[in-house]
Amino acid sequence: MNPAGDSFNVFDRFAPLIQDYVYSREWKDLRQVQKEAAKIIFDTSDHLLVCSSTASGKTEAVFFPIISELLNDPPESFGVLYIAPLKSLINDQFERLTDLLRMSEIPLYHWHGDVASSHKTKALKDPKGILQITPESLESMLINRQNDIPRLFGDLRYVVIDEIHSLMGSDRGRQISCQLTRIDRLLICKPRRIGLSATIGDKKAAAAWLGAGSDRGVRFTESDESRPVWKLGVEQFFIQSNKLSDTDAEGIEISSKDPTPPTFAPQKESSPEKTDFDPGYEYVYRCTKNKSCLVFSNSREETECVTAALRQLAERKGEEDRFLIHHGNLSAALREETEAKLKEKESRYTACATVTLELGIDIGRLERVVQMDAPNSVSSFLQRLGRSGRRGAAPEMVTVIREEEPLPGAPLPQIIPFKLLQAIAVIQLYLEENFIEGPQRKDFPLSLLFQQTLSVLASTGELTPAALASRVLTLPPFVKVDREDYRELLRFMLERDYVERTEEKGLIVGIEGEKLVSSFKFYASFKDSEDFTVRWGSDEIGTISSAPPAGERFALAGRVWEVEESDIKRRLIYVHPVKGRMEISWPGDYGEIHTKILERMYRVLFEDVDYPYLKPQARERLASARAIARNTGMRDRQVLRLGGFSYCFFPWLGSRSFRTVRRILQRYAQRLGISSIEYEGCYFITFKMEGTTAENLCKKLSQLIEKENRLEPTDLVFESECPAIDKYDALLPPSLLRKAYAIDRLNLPEAVRRIQEIATR
Repeated sequence: MNPAGDSFNVFDRFAPLIQDYVYSREWKDLRQVQKEAAKIIFDTSDHLLVCSSTASGKTEAVFFPIISELLNDPPESFGVLYIAPLKSLINDQFERLTDLLRMSEIPLYHWHGDVASSHKTKALKDPKGILQITPESLESMLINRQNDIPRLFGDLRYVVIDEIHSLMGSDRGRQISCQLTRIDRLLICKPRRIGLSATIGDKKAAAAWLGAGSDRGVRFTESDESRPVWKLGVEQFFIQSNKLSDTDAEGIEISSKDPTPPTFAPQKESSPEKTDFDPGYEYVYRCTKNKSCLVFSNSREETECVTAALRQLAERKGEEDRFLIHHGNLSAALREETEAKLKEKESRYTACATVTLELGIDIGRLERVVQMDAPNSVSSFLQRLGRSGRRGAAPEMVTVIREEEPLPGAPLPQIIPFKLLQAIAVIQLYLEENFIEGPQRKDFPLSLLFQQTLSVLASTGELTPAALASRVLTLPPFVKVDREDYRELLRFMLERDYVERTEEKGLIVGIEGEKLVSSFKFYASFKDSEDFTVRWGSDEIGTISSAPPAGERFALAGRVWEVEESDIKRRLIYVHPVKGRMEISWPGDYGEIHTKILERMYRVLFEDVDYPYLKPQARERLASARAIARNTGMRDRQVLRLGGFSYCFFPWLGSRSFRTVRRILQRYAQRLGISSIEYEGCYFITFKMEGTTAENLCKKLSQLIEKENRLEPTDLVFESECPAIDKYDALLPPSLLRKAYAIDRLNLPEAVRRIQEIATR
C-alpha cells in the first residue's frame, strides 16, 4: 500500500484485520469510492449513499470501516442490518463477508426463506454482528417478533441497503421505508443508513428515500472513476425470415465518455450457415459460443423461450448443452447451481436470466452480455452491461432485436421498428446526456397501505382508530394520503372483516385479515401467484401459477415437462422431461418507460446519424424505417391518416403520459367522432374518426380540455372501472382504487402539454 496521501490516512484507521486482508490481496491502493466512504463513515454521523460502477468495490467501501468500528466497539445486539432485494444477492454477499470476517469474532448471519431454521435459531439466541435479510423476512420479524426487536437491534449501528435503485420506485422500497421507521420507533438508538447502487439517476430523490423518516443528513461519495470503453453491437432479425446475418458477433468499441464515432474492434470472418432455425436465436448461439455469457430478457417467458431454443440448437448441432437458466420462479437449488457454474474459473457457460442476475452478484469474469429486445430503461441497460467487463476487461453487450416481418401492405405503425429505435435511444441517452431514470413517484400506494395497516395491527395488538392512523399515516410512503381516504379504507376493511372492532372500540385484525397475515405470502408487497411447486422425482424444479391436467405439457427451467400427476391439495405437480419447445406465460407488469426514451426514439427516426454499433441488418432496417417516416410525414405530424376513417397518433410519450393521452381520447371520443381505440405499448394509438381531420384533432382536444376549466386526473378514470393492479388491490374499495390509479399511473400535465404543443404547430 502506498503510504502517501489520503489513502494512507484512511488505511491507517482500518482494523488490523482489514489491513491484513488488503495486504493479502496485494492491492496497491484503495479506490476513490473506498477512501470517500471511509472518511464519511469515520468522521460524520450522516447517512451515506455510495454510487459507483459495478465491480468498483462498493461492498468493501462500506464494510471495511464498519467492521473496523465493530471490532473497536462491539455492539450488544446486531450491529449491522444488511437488506438486499434478492436471496441470491444475500447468499453471494454472505460468502464474500464470511471470507472477510474469517479471522474475526464478528458473527455473520443471513436470513431468508431458503435459510435453514437452525441458522436462524442461532442468530436469535445470540444476536450479534451482522444480519443479512430480505424485506419480506424483515416484515415477518416485525409482525411475529415485535417485542423482541429491542433485544435484537437495541444497539444497531448501521442499516446497509444494497441495489437501492431497484427498490426506490417500487412498493418493496416503500415497504423498507416503513420497516426502518417502525424499527426506529422501537429503539433508543437511531442507526445510520447506507445505500449502495451502480446506477442512480436522481441523487436528490435517492437521498430523500434513504433518509425518509429520520433527522440525519445524507452524504454522497465522490468518485474519480474514468469512463470505460464499451464494446456494443445491435443487430435485428425478422422472426419468420431465414436470412442469417453474415457478420460476426464481435462488438464495436464505444467510449461511454465521448459519443463521437468510435473505432472498430477487430472483426473475425464467419460465413452464414444454412438453417431453418430462428435466425435471431442462431445469432445468439454464435455470440455466446466458447464464452462465459449472460443472456438477459425482459420477462420470464422470453427467458424460458431463449433457453429452450439455445438448448435445441446445441442438440441439432451435436454440441454440448452449455446453457443455464435463472429467474425467480425456479427452485433455489437450480438458481444456486447456475450461479456456481458461472463462478467456475474457466467457465464457458451461458446463463439466460431476468433481473435476478442483473444486480450485484459476483459471478466472476463474464466475457459478454446479450440483451434480447430493447431494455425498458437506461438504468437496466447500464446494470446489465456492467455485469461483463470485470477484472479489467471492457464491458461488452450485444443487443438482439427480433420482430415479426411486416406483411405486404401492413399499416404504417406495424412497419416501424420501435424496439430497435428504443435500443438505440437508451444507449444514446447515456452517451450524450449521462441520463439515468429517477425513481417513479407513488403518492397513494393503496395496496401497501392495506398491508402495513394489517401488519401494524398484527404486531401491536389492539389500537384505537386514531392511534392506528397516527402510526400508519406517519410512515414515509403515506405522508400524502388524506385522512378521510384512510377512514374510508378502514370502514371498508371493517365491513369485509379484515379488521374488527372490539367492545372497547379499538381495532384488531379480523377473521379475513388473519387468513392473510397467517400466510408467509403476506410479508411480500409484490404479487406472488405462482404457487404450484413442480417436482421431477425428488428434484424441485420451480413454480407455476396453475395446475395443468395429467398429460399436458409446459415449459419451465428451459425445458419441456409432461404432467404425471397434480396434487391440488398439496399444490404439487409431478412431471418428467420430454423433448420439444413450448411457451409459458406469467402475469406481470414489466415496468414503465420514461418519456425521454420516447422523445429520443423520435430523434433517432429522423436525425441523419450513423450509429457505429449497429450491425448490417439493424443499419439496413433503420435506414428503411427512416425512409418510410420521411415519406409519410411523420416528422412534422403526430396524427396521420392511414386510409379511410383510420388514423394513428404517435405522441412520443412515456408510459404514464401515453396512458393519459389515451384516456383523454376516450373521454372526448364521442364529441370527436372517435371509435375503435387501440394501442401498442406506449408507441402509438390507432382509432377510427369521422368529422375531424388529423390536422385538427389536437386543436380540438386542446379546446375541449380548456372548456373543462379544470380537468383532473380522476376525471379520466371511469366510474365503472376497478383498476386492480397491485398485490392487494382486488381486496380494496373501487373508489379508492380509481383515485390511486389517477394519482400514480397518469401524468396529466405532461400529456396536456404535448397535446398543446402539437396543436400550435
